[in-house]
Amino acid sequence: MLQVKKRKDRKHPWRFMLTICFYQDSRHDEPLGWIRKVLGIGYLSRRNDGITELRINGYKQTQEILGMLEPYVRFKEKQTKLMLQASEILISKKLSEMNIQDRKHLARLVEKIRDENYQSGSKDKTDKLYKMLGLTPYRLNSKE
Repeated sequence: MLQVKKRKDRKHPWRFMLTICFYQDSRHDEPLGWIRKVLGIGYLSRRNDGITELRINGYKQTQEILGMLEPYVRFKEKQTKLMLQASEILISKKLSEMNIQDRKHLARLVEKIRDENYQSGSKDKTDKLYKMLGLTPYRLNSKE
């Protein structure tokens, strides 16, 4: 997942998050523990709906793991490639160094990943995303 999260405590009102998430019915969640052990990273959580998640966060961590897994990915190939593109940008620049072009590129990657996954109400989410990143219609069309 490539997400944009609101923040109140920083000079930037938003932040990007890269997350790899594996899901499994909690009755059969042992393989998630094995994956966590093999990769040496992530955390497991049991949801109230009977699903267990293994989540791995962080720009460099997700880039490294996706890079290792990319040759074996079969069902999320496009999302993997898009996440790797996003990680390159996010690792190479601090938020304070990102210009409008960088924010536009990342917003488009969020949209592309979202389009590859089923999401209802994505138009509303897209409007909120662009507003949060300070990308008004005028700025979307600019070459800045």
